[in-house]
Amino acid sequence: MSLRNVAIIAHVDHGKTTLVDQLFRQSGTFRDNQRVEERAMDSNDLEKERGITILAKCTSVEWEGNRINIVDTPGHADFGGEVERILSMVDGVILLVDSSEGAMPQTKFVTGKALALGLRPIVVVNKIDRPDERIQEVLDEVFDLFVSLDATDEQLDFPVLYASGRNGYCNLSPELREGTLTPMFETIVRHVPQPKADEDGPFKFLVTLLDRDNFLGRILTGRVDSGTVKTNMAIHALDPDGKVIEQGRASKILAFRGLERVPVEEAKAGDIISIAGMTTATVANTICDISVTDPIAAQPIDPPTLSMRFAVNDSPMAGREGTKVTSRMIRDRLFREAESNVAIKVTESADKDSFEVAGRGELQLGVLIETMRREGFELGISRPRVLFREEDGQRTEPYETVVIDVDDEFSGTVIDKMNIRKAEMTDMRPSGGGKTRITFSAPSRGLIGYHGEFLSDTRGTGIMNRLFEKYGPHKGKIEGRKNGVLISNGAGEANSYALGPLEERGILFVTHGEALYEGMIVGENAKTDDLEVNPMKAKQLTNFRASGGKDDAIRLTPPKRMTLEQAIAYIDDDELVEVTPKNIRLRKVHLDPHERKKASRAKAAA
Repeated sequence: MSLRNVAIIAHVDHGKTTLVDQLFRQSGTFRDNQRVEERAMDSNDLEKERGITILAKCTSVEWEGNRINIVDTPGHADFGGEVERILSMVDGVILLVDSSEGAMPQTKFVTGKALALGLRPIVVVNKIDRPDERIQEVLDEVFDLFVSLDATDEQLDFPVLYASGRNGYCNLSPELREGTLTPMFETIVRHVPQPKADEDGPFKFLVTLLDRDNFLGRILTGRVDSGTVKTNMAIHALDPDGKVIEQGRASKILAFRGLERVPVEEAKAGDIISIAGMTTATVANTICDISVTDPIAAQPIDPPTLSMRFAVNDSPMAGREGTKVTSRMIRDRLFREAESNVAIKVTESADKDSFEVAGRGELQLGVLIETMRREGFELGISRPRVLFREEDGQRTEPYETVVIDVDDEFSGTVIDKMNIRKAEMTDMRPSGGGKTRITFSAPSRGLIGYHGEFLSDTRGTGIMNRLFEKYGPHKGKIEGRKNGVLISNGAGEANSYALGPLEERGILFVTHGEALYEGMIVGENAKTDDLEVNPMKAKQLTNFRASGGKDDAIRLTPPKRMTLEQAIAYIDDDELVEVTPKNIRLRKVHLDPHERKKASRAKAAA
């Protein structure tokens, strides 16, 4: 049986996972009457809720005597670390482009990585059934993108397919709007080369993905570079410098068959498999026959650009809602994450009670926090900060390319807001249907917390896409949050009698009956300074009746509830987000007002 290894790459929400569903169905991987969830590859709870792919996943289908290993990759820039590793174990890529949105920032990122590795893409213009499709313009954009990324003549001679992944058809002509995905299978077999693998050499395997199984322990996934591996064969792991990390046996070899990982007795060069049996080997290590001393070169990963402090929850409510609250538990979980996710770096603080976690963006770190929260952790999370560098004696900071699609009427507001954040507009053009596409080069620092404001400014209709661009000159001070906050001056339960008058002061984050503590943020002040308030004050009971015969009932406006990402983006440098399995609370770093004053004086002096 001949073998093909192919990755599906695209910008977020251009239809990768939906297309893989149809490839499963039409290759006979699923029975006709088998009940299968939509977007079967998005198996993680957070992936299902958010509708995005977070983790790269492998699968395989059989078609007319060919086994096609398919890797579904994340489309969001924050998970680019996954994409880079994956591309090193395939021989071809299917580049999916939306027939209306065209080439977007992440399209450029993943295509650049694929072309640099010498892969020849198959271009699929997806969603051709959209009423606002502009197929020819999108194809021209893709060609221009390839040219700008220094594609070779061979890479520029790419086959083009026109598809609707949701409706399960694909054709060589954009005029046809029916059929099956047979032309795609044929193009993959014809265009993607068989793996160049040395079947007679010693066994070598580069670890590309790592996950865990309750029964098998660490499971290492990658492509067999050379030779054959058999169950219980003696193997060892080499780090990128060639040093032996551990020796062991391949206790289990797993091959991908549809959505399942199936145990096999042996695997040959060129196949994508998983191996169990090692206890310390990790991503970018080489697993090989014990006679091998030279590791396989691993693909370098772009560095993290953003960091947050993960601290032990030290609020008065600590330990009431979570089961994992100690620094040792948090430390073990974070270092385990950094092991399998190479785009994350974890540094322990001197006091051992907090950890600096650096990653690619707010979404990536937000997903990690949400995952930990669901696992029972309690954490105190700081405001995100960008990672600066020193280059030639100059301070530099990360910049991002920001592509914004917005209704024409809101474009002026967006440009004004981006200018305040020190962004420079590099392109502006109409994108049809009363919309404008604006491209900016912006310091990442200025974009922290902007997304929520952007959605408000565009009444939920704007679409913003961001991608790491470069490290550039430091842009100086960027204005942060304009409003101060309302801070509880004591502990107890919020009372509607006290909250009613506070509504005039700003927007409340809490409602009647909620447990509060001193230093907790209960709302946003309408003015620029912070204000300490008493949200627990109750009405004094007397023998006098109210003049109207009954007390006026206090009707409170429903409080503003923030999601985890909104809370992280909202807080200032002297504030934390308290994350527990049941609640997300905002608080000051220093709960005692005297400590807060002391800290602000020290900051002003510095």
